[in-house]
Amino acid sequence: MEYFVHPNAKVHPSVKIGPFAVIEDNVVIGEDCVIDAHAVICSGVRMGKRNHVFPGAVIGAIPQDLKFAGEDTTVEIGDDNSLRECVTIHRGTASKGKTVIGNHNLIMAYCHVAHDCVLHDNIIMSNATQVAGEVEIDSCAVIGGGSLIHQFSHIGSYVMIQGGTKVNKDVPPCVIAAHDPISFCGINSVGLRRRGFDNEQIARIQECYKHIFMSNMNTSQAIAHIEENMPQSAERDLIVDFIKSSPRGIIKGI
Repeated sequence: MEYFVHPNAKVHPSVKIGPFAVIEDNVVIGEDCVIDAHAVICSGVRMGKRNHVFPGAVIGAIPQDLKFAGEDTTVEIGDDNSLRECVTIHRGTASKGKTVIGNHNLIMAYCHVAHDCVLHDNIIMSNATQVAGEVEIDSCAVIGGGSLIHQFSHIGSYVMIQGGTKVNKDVPPCVIAAHDPISFCGINSVGLRRRGFDNEQIARIQECYKHIFMSNMNTSQAIAHIEENMPQSAERDLIVDFIKSSPRGIIKGI
C-alpha cells in the first residue's frame, strides 16, 4: 500500500502517512503530524506540529464559493489539532485569503469548515457541525453536534451551543445558547469552572447578562448601564467589547 506526496511538498521526516493518503504540491506539514489513510491534504495547506488528520478528511480543497476565481489562498493550521474522520476544511478566497485553525482544537467527524473562517484555540466542535464562510469562533467554545452556523457569524469564547442549533446571530462569550430561534439559556458556569474561573468572576459575568437579557433595557441601553455602573474587569470588558463590535447583533434573551 502506497501513499502519494508531491515532490515539492515540504513534509517533515517525522510525519507518519497512512496508505492511499495524498499530499499535494504547495503544502507544508510540521513535525510529528499524523496523516491517516485516504486523507487528502490539498495545495495551500500550512500545518504546524503534532496534528492528527484522520481517515477520509480533506483539508485545503478549493472553496464552494462561486466568486472564487482560482486565487492563491491557504489553510493555516496551528499545533496539536485533531481533525477527525471525513472533516472538510476549505481554503480562503480573495475576501480574507486564508482559513485559520488555531491550536489544540478537536473537530469531530463529518464537520465542515468553509472558506475564510477563523477558529481560535481549544475549541470542541462535535460531529456533523457545518460552519459557513467567514465565521469566527473564539477560544474554548463548545459546539454541539449537528449545529448549523450561518456565514459571517461570530461565536464568543467559553460558549456552549446545544446540538442541532441554527446559529444565525452572534453568540456573546460565556453563555449557553439553544432553541429555535437560537436564544440565551444562561451562563456556561460548568464550562467556566473547568477553565479556571472562580466564583467572583462568574458572578460578574452573571451580573452583566442580567442587565443584557433579563431587564427592560435594550442591548445598547444595557451596555451603557454596565459601563457606567459596573467596575472595570476582564470579564466585563470581554462581554461589552464583543457586543459593541457585533455588526449582526447578538442572540435574543430568554
